[in-house]
Amino acid sequence: MSPRSRIASVAAGVLVLALGVSGCVEGEGSSLSPDAPDATAGWSSDQLTVDFATYNPLSLIIKEEGWLEETLGDDVEVTWIQSSGSAAANDALRSGSLDVGSTAGSAALLARANGSPIKTIDVYSQPNWSAIVVAADSDIQSADDLRGKNIAANAGTDPYFFLLQTLAEAGIGLDEVTITQLQHADGKTALEAGTVDAWAGLDPLMSASVVNAGSRIVYDNPDFNSYGFLNATESFLQTSPDLAQLVVDAYEKARQWAADSPDDAAAIFADVAGIDLPIANSVLLERTNLAIDPAPGQKQLDVLNVIGPIFVDSGAVAEQSQIDDALASLFETTYVDAADPSRVSE
Repeated sequence: MSPRSRIASVAAGVLVLALGVSGCVEGEGSSLSPDAPDATAGWSSDQLTVDFATYNPLSLIIKEEGWLEETLGDDVEVTWIQSSGSAAANDALRSGSLDVGSTAGSAALLARANGSPIKTIDVYSQPNWSAIVVAADSDIQSADDLRGKNIAANAGTDPYFFLLQTLAEAGIGLDEVTITQLQHADGKTALEAGTVDAWAGLDPLMSASVVNAGSRIVYDNPDFNSYGFLNATESFLQTSPDLAQLVVDAYEKARQWAADSPDDAAAIFADVAGIDLPIANSVLLERTNLAIDPAPGQKQLDVLNVIGPIFVDSGAVAEQSQIDDALASLFETTYVDAADPSRVSE
């Protein structure tokens, strides 16, 4: 049995119950990036809803600095919604309560493959944000020791897919472990309380647990992490390309701002995430690469081409053709190609 096929039976139930992704893809073959309206005619909408998340440092900078609000003035009301994880962001995008939301690349692929009408318009980071974590006094020393253990994970997010790949690499079937579905913060709490044996962790919660609770990372593999994707609904891109462009402009402004002001970026991160400044610095400087090409392309496809068949083998996606179609239609580079941070007001 291949490593991928070992994860089939249990993953199907966990993912389908946790995600429930459904619906039909809209707008195939249509233009998602028409010319923005003339500035003198005003903005295309009086509402803009975007997310912020501790796993997306650039979103925290944009929110804290108030650039969108300053640029849009009184003409557009900006609403910020916090995403607790990729699955939550995908749910909000699918329901229409978010115009633009941030997820892991793997979660964006899963959502698009199952019919959610989203497009990736920017790559905000290349993170090493997932790992397998155990308590300080655990007898687990490596991934090979996970057989028979109870592992906390948040289905539909990069740490969950990290766990699937870890188990497959170790030759451990999902029928040989117990996966407890928990939100990221609850997974951390469960690990530290001793109610689970291991946790598929996510930074900055993971690094905070290591520093503050003595938790140990027993398996870390950057290649198992997908990139951070900024996604927008197709309907939003069709009706408000000017606002979509402004959001991407702001992201590219934040990317440069973080490079120029790393201490300030870490301070914002620490404050919003509720972590100590040294932990924030460690996550941003040692486990997150923001200095990347923001245009989604071949590097991201290379990662997703590995993850995609896992979805099919697990039953989370019915057919490989759905993965192929999603990979062919997920990326929209127009906004990154036209990005101009100078259009964003201080």
